[in-house]
Formats: sequence, C-alpha cells, structure tokens
Amino acid sequence: MELTPESKAIVAATAGVVAAHAEQITRVFYPDMFAAHPELLNVFNAANQAIGEQPKALAASVVAFAVSLIDPDAPDFGPVMRRIAHKHVSLGIRAREYTIVGRHLMKAVGTVLGDAVTPEVAAAWDEVYWLFGTTLIAEEARLYALGGTDPEAPWRPYRVVERFEESDEVFSLLLAPVSGEVPAHRTGQYVAIAVDLPDGRRQPRQYTISSGPRGDSLRVTIKRVRGVDGAPDGQVSGWLHENATPGTILDLSQPAGDVVLDDSDAPLVLVSAGIGITPVAAIMEDLSRRQPDRTVRLFHADKSHGHHALYAGLRRQVLAMGDARAQNWYEEAAETAPTLHPARSGFMDLSDVEVPSEATVFMCGPLPFMQIARRTLIDRGIPGDSIHYEVFGPDLWAQNPV
Repeated sequence: MELTPESKAIVAATAGVVAAHAEQITRVFYPDMFAAHPELLNVFNAANQAIGEQPKALAASVVAFAVSLIDPDAPDFGPVMRRIAHKHVSLGIRAREYTIVGRHLMKAVGTVLGDAVTPEVAAAWDEVYWLFGTTLIAEEARLYALGGTDPEAPWRPYRVVERFEESDEVFSLLLAPVSGEVPAHRTGQYVAIAVDLPDGRRQPRQYTISSGPRGDSLRVTIKRVRGVDGAPDGQVSGWLHENATPGTILDLSQPAGDVVLDDSDAPLVLVSAGIGITPVAAIMEDLSRRQPDRTVRLFHADKSHGHHALYAGLRRQVLAMGDARAQNWYEEAAETAPTLHPARSGFMDLSDVEVPSEATVFMCGPLPFMQIARRTLIDRGIPGDSIHYEVFGPDLWAQNPV
C-alpha cells in the first residue's frame, strides 16, 4: 500500500498545511455531506457531531494515515485501521458510501485551502483518501463475511428477555435473537443498537456486551446519559431507559470490536471507571468459567458504591476464582461496601497497588482517566504495548497521546 512517487512528494510537502487545517476541513465536510445526503444522518452519531468529537477523530485519522504513507518511522497505522473497520461494521457502513464521503471530503479541502489546492495537490490527496478507503472497504467486507452479515441488511431483530436495574442511572438488558442464535463473538466486543426516535430520526449507539459468550442471548449494560453544562440528555440511552422492557424488539448489529480477551494464561490487570466496568464484567464472567485459576487484578473507580454497576456479580466471580483480587475507589467514601478489600476514598491511584509482573492490562473509561492510569503503569514498568484500551465513542487517543 504505497502512494505513487509523484503523490508521495506532494503529500510530504503539503501534509503540514493539511494537518493544521484538518479539523476545519472536517467541520466544513460534515454539514455539506449531510445537506446532500440526509440519509447519512441515520448512520452518524448526532451527539458526537454536536460536541465536535467525530470531526476531530476523522481529522486525526486521515492525517495519521497520510503520515504513515510518507514517513517510514511513523507508528503502524494498522491497529487504528482495524479499530475503525470494526466501528464501521457495527454501524452498517457500506462500500458505496465511501464514494460519497470522498467526494465531499475533497470538496471541503478545496473550500478551506482555496488556491493552494492545485489539480496536482487534489489528485495526491484523493489518492491518500482512496488508499484509506479501499483498505477499510476490504477489511469491513472480511468482517461482514465472518459475521455472516449482508451489509445491505446489517440489522437483526432481538427481543428484550429481561431487564435489570443496576443503579439509578444504569440498567442491563438481556437480549435474544428473534430467530436463530447470537453470532459467535469474542469477550470484550460490542454491538450497536439502532433506535427510531420520536422526532423521526434513526440513531445507532454502541454498547459493550457485558456478558461472556452464551450462544442464545447476550447482555448489554447501559448508562442513561444526563446532559451537563447545558448539553441535552442522551436521546438513545433515554429512549431505551423509558421503553426497553421485556418484549420490546430492538435492532442490533453484529458483534464487533478489536479489544478482546486473549487466550493466554498471562496475568491480567483490569482497570475501569464508571460504565467502563461493562467489558470488565464480560471478561470476568468468561474467565470464571474457562480460566478460574488465572491471575487477575481488578481496579475500578466510581462515584460511590451505589453507582458501581454489576458489582454483585463481579464480587461473586472474584470470590470464586483462585487468584483474583479487586480494589475499588469511590469519590464519595461515606458509605461502606462489602468488598474483599475496603474501598479507598477519592480518585484511583495505581502507584502502590500490586501489579503482577508480565501482566496484560485492559482499560476502559474516560480518556483522561485512562491516560493517567497508563502513565502510572508505564512508570511502574509495564510496557506500553501490553496496555490495551477501549474508548466509548470516537477514538481521540491519537489527539491526546501519553
């Protein structure tokens, strides 16, 4: 996967200018594309558009990909590409939509950069985009085939079998396919749920499968999003909170996600905050069945014990395993929880906890939380390539390296 020599020279000469204006370009691109193709509003997360996260993520990804094409010392873009492909498959993105995106993206480049975009510059960056796009199209086709999904009909009906109130803000749904079995999936993956909202829009949101592989059903655990600082409440989580009761039919994607439980017996460290506990719950359910003697350390931060979703099941699994231990941190420390180790007050601090040597680390939570945790673990000798993370929403890690 290489640029032509002519395009490579042009991209090398113009990458700095494009990078400096990349976010501005995507802010022009999205409104223009949605005006011409309003049907795509049903694919993209409107909340991420409103707060600017989707444009930032797209800008960072395209620039990083371009740099990987011209700089032999640039980080491997393959992992980022695979992560994007999984996200796209969960949203039902189709190959023909790359043509629409490419046309409007290149139009936005011309709008923002003006006369600097000569025909030669436009051709070089068009080549970058299509190397980017065709690589994703191929990987997404592979994922659709593995999942047995027709990309023209990516949604499958599931019935809510049971609902569990985990806390005031968090609830779990046990979901079973209306027909057939749950597609094979790996522990740590997620599904998208598409909801038809009262205003006529259809919106997808991704939720971690918070149970281990079962075959006949899966569980998702959802936090009702409350708006802060004037932001509106989450529309999809709010709709599901009010309407997803036993018997409700929901449209789900095939399972997707590249951050999954490995099959080794290496020590495992699980670091989470808030609703980031959901992949941890799936991992623990799986391990307690398949590898009950594996060394596991759970570190979780939450507002309070009352906000700690899925706590009871996790505690049972820790108690049942041979070498599993848990430590929690609660911002509100006035209450006492029946933990194996008393919860600590305040924010998580991993500087003095037991971290097994040669451990694999899995993290899930807000980006700033994970950056601090990663930095602390690296300072303690954990190699960076042994630390894996899952981000809910657009992946802005590349914008905020640690």
